[in-house]
Amino acid sequence: MSRKLRATALAGVLALAVSGCGGVGGGDDEAGGTATRGTLTTMGFGLSDEIATTRVDAFKRDHPDVELKITEGAFDEQQFLSAVAAGNPPDLVYMDRKLIGTYATRGSIQPLTDCVDEQGIDMGQYRQAARDQVTLDGTVYGIPEFSQVRVLYLNEALLKQAGMTADDVDLADWAGLPALNAKLAKVSGGKLTRIGIDPKIPEFLPMWAKANGVDMISPDGRTAKLDDPRVVEALTTGLRLIQDQGGFGRFKSFRDTFDFFGAQNPLVKNQIVAWPMEEWFLNQAAKNSPKAELVVKPFVDRQGKPLTMSSGQAWVITKGAKNPDAACAFVKQMTATDTWFAAAKARADARKAAGQPFTGVWTGNLNADKKIFDELYQPTGNKRFDDAVATIRAAQDVAFAMPASPAGAEFDKAWYDAVNRVLAGQEQPAPALARAQREATAALDKAAK
Repeated sequence: MSRKLRATALAGVLALAVSGCGGVGGGDDEAGGTATRGTLTTMGFGLSDEIATTRVDAFKRDHPDVELKITEGAFDEQQFLSAVAAGNPPDLVYMDRKLIGTYATRGSIQPLTDCVDEQGIDMGQYRQAARDQVTLDGTVYGIPEFSQVRVLYLNEALLKQAGMTADDVDLADWAGLPALNAKLAKVSGGKLTRIGIDPKIPEFLPMWAKANGVDMISPDGRTAKLDDPRVVEALTTGLRLIQDQGGFGRFKSFRDTFDFFGAQNPLVKNQIVAWPMEEWFLNQAAKNSPKAELVVKPFVDRQGKPLTMSSGQAWVITKGAKNPDAACAFVKQMTATDTWFAAAKARADARKAAGQPFTGVWTGNLNADKKIFDELYQPTGNKRFDDAVATIRAAQDVAFAMPASPAGAEFDKAWYDAVNRVLAGQEQPAPALARAQREATAALDKAAK
């Protein structure tokens, strides 16, 4: 399973035979089946809040013989690949789940078959969408963490000004979206001062495509469908909404001024009316702007049926990890039900002490979420937030995820580049996506070899 790995971001997929390897695990100490001692190093993770620190502290408490070294900061692909190539990688990496298929194919991360068996990790406890993204060709390569889903946020104060209600915002009616957008946006002399509808493309194009009845890649992650007319229609619909608000240059420049994490967020400043976004914004709104007139609805397909796209991070164990057994014990504890519950309680206590509502924690662990919302979460008394929590909980159950792919990074780059060319006015949707289809197919075919 070893071959020299070149430290380049996307060039070359190594044909390593990883599918038959059991992966990490195999120690036999008394506390959980694997040896848990020595130094354990991580990459891509930070101790930014009580959700992280509570879980890390639990591991340190239960594994005093492990010296945990957390290198804080976002995941850096070049740094990671360079470390693997040099034979000195971190034991654990915290990365976006959509990257796992690519790195598994390259052989830079290890299959977790033995880890799951030795530590008795119940993969059935994790959400299906999360499991799909960490499993390639039937082999598990990552352990899921959070589960992020997208819902539709609405500024009801601005809807009232337009003589409308939240029920008037119907994302199922694509033909009516331009007229609705015209009523909600503020564009004067080519200057945008309020976004009506933000389709959030390129990022959410897979969700718009799914709403139009098509997946952008096959369930096994090996066949691109980027030139499907329904994907073209989805991109065309999003493009029209942005063009009608001054074009992407002005649209993006205005949106880039938004502070979604502060008390002067775009909801408070009345800078936007309707936009799909991840569930984490609800926590920020509850913390920073609890009196804002926020309404949260499910994103829907063209038949009006709720759907959402799931994403999130996962823990992987690297090729060449020096302490894979402790790494396996760490990922088990970090994603376990009781550990998540303790972290959620720390968040709830912190919010209570600050006089702020607690709106829950959404993880990739079904059992943890059930325990958090059954035993810890209490309605805030603010109907807007309580209804929003219910909407997000329901959305988690209808989520899909982009599947693990042996060329996931290259596939994403192909369609992102296509959408950006369209937004920049360099290409029309159909030819741009046709080019992306050729590029993605070439990358997938190369990975298959």
